[in-house]
Amino acid sequence: MNRRRLAVALAFALLSGVGAGAQVTTGSTVSTPDSLRGRSGKLMARQVGGRRGGPIRILQELFGDSAIGRHGIYQADIAGGPLSFINLLPFGAKNRGRVGKYLVGNWPRESRGNPDLPDGFIEVTPENQDTHLSEHFRLRDFLTHDQSNVWPKYLVVREPLLDKLELVIADLNDRGYSAGRMKVLSGFRTPQYNARGVGTGGRAKDSRHQYGDAADVYIDANDDGRPDDLNGDGRSDSRDIRILIESVERVERQHPELSGGLGLYRPTSRHGGFVHVDARGASVRWGFSG
Repeated sequence: MNRRRLAVALAFALLSGVGAGAQVTTGSTVSTPDSLRGRSGKLMARQVGGRRGGPIRILQELFGDSAIGRHGIYQADIAGGPLSFINLLPFGAKNRGRVGKYLVGNWPRESRGNPDLPDGFIEVTPENQDTHLSEHFRLRDFLTHDQSNVWPKYLVVREPLLDKLELVIADLNDRGYSAGRMKVLSGFRTPQYNARGVGTGGRAKDSRHQYGDAADVYIDANDDGRPDDLNGDGRSDSRDIRILIESVERVERQHPELSGGLGLYRPTSRHGGFVHVDARGASVRWGFSG
């Protein structure tokens, strides 16, 4: 097996979460249910580095020794098309609530070893913010909505969330709904940003948005900034949002490892309806009464 094929085999084995004894064939396949493209087959970037250890070997095999000590985005053309490898900046780079000049704050129970703390950060610049994480989502879609003039920004977004959202889009399309564009109303929230909205009727202090595995989303195929009329009754309302909810429920039944929070937010004078989706690993529901 040549150097490039070995790198692909390593990528399959290490990024799919299988052990060193996984059977790798010549070429680029491994005996695991997941591929480099995820369960959805739509992932276009995979994360390495940070506190993850072993997968850093992928960068060494594909891009040489110089890639090991440098965080950033490395692009390759393997496993059926373009694929970015994102070398995370380690979580320990955060100092006094900042990463560089970018204010992030401190995570809940950070000093007490919160097991959900991020592995590291994706450095986002004006030049790389349009990098595709998956077929329908880019880095910029998940950035915290503050510090507009501060660059680089730092982002946490976890691959299971991306996979789950792509599976929801595919499920809707399979059922005849036009779901080619899913808008992210809110993706990653730094702890300092999240804290601004904590309170009765507001954000949760331990919101999953801080951990990169949550997003508030709606379908907006016509790109008008409002949730689409999915059921074709001439209105955009909670009935359309419930179609999206039903799709998330189907995906979770098919992929219980992607279970998580699911919340319904009805339309108000300030915004259209949307759905909170996360991949925390346990089923939690809210907003469905009334």
